[in-house]
Amino acid sequence: MKKYILTALLLLTGAVCADAGDTNGFLRSAEALAIADQVARAGDAAATPIVAAPTNKPAWESAITFGVTLTSGNSDTLLANTTFSTHRINPTNEWLFGADASYGENNAVKSAEILHGFGQYNHLFTPRWFGYARADGLHDGISDVKYRVTLSPGAGYYFIKTKATMLAGEAGPGVVFERLDGENKTYLTPRLAERFEHKMDDHTRVWQSVEFMLQVDNPDNFLVNAEVGVEAALTKKLSLRTVVDDSYANIPAPSRKSNDVKLISGLAYKF
Repeated sequence: MKKYILTALLLLTGAVCADAGDTNGFLRSAEALAIADQVARAGDAAATPIVAAPTNKPAWESAITFGVTLTSGNSDTLLANTTFSTHRINPTNEWLFGADASYGENNAVKSAEILHGFGQYNHLFTPRWFGYARADGLHDGISDVKYRVTLSPGAGYYFIKTKATMLAGEAGPGVVFERLDGENKTYLTPRLAERFEHKMDDHTRVWQSVEFMLQVDNPDNFLVNAEVGVEAALTKKLSLRTVVDDSYANIPAPSRKSNDVKLISGLAYKF
């Protein structure tokens, strides 16, 4: 609309100046109206709201992994595992959830029975500093851990935070509720953790994490959980994933070993 009004003013001014024989006046009027038109265009651009371009990236990024190993003949074995993970990240909040399960038999004797899950919420106070609240739950039938639930708030810091690489440390108090070897226990613990991830390219990534907790009134009783993984994309939705999990309990249930190591390899589907 402003463009049409300015054009009309220019034509009207030109007609008046031409009738008076003032060509220079017409040119000066044209220059002034041209400048006014530029100012009006700039004002329209400033007043127009900037709308972010829509993306196809989902609010939650999730993946589920399946793996099965079977043998028959001199030994009859079964090992099945599945892993689910999902997360949502924005500039001020991060939600991370995961669960995994493993079951195995060796000649009809149970060799693996594990259920594990966790949830963590991070609130970023700066691009690097954040506070977190985390909950973990574990059942391990072979290690005689009926349940172990850990609740921990704390603070964390991103030492490296780029598009390709992430390195974060976390620390805070925690409380552990567990039933081990038929005995219920509750104790306080400090929690120290570290997380690392690096995307080698658009198709391959590696990650690693370590978590350490000890019983405040019995430092000999401590837990270490570690994980190392690599993932290679086959398609946009499918990838091949291999993970090594190591769970160490310095004081295990009687007749049980302290260290449990799992090698999990399977096909992951992203959605």
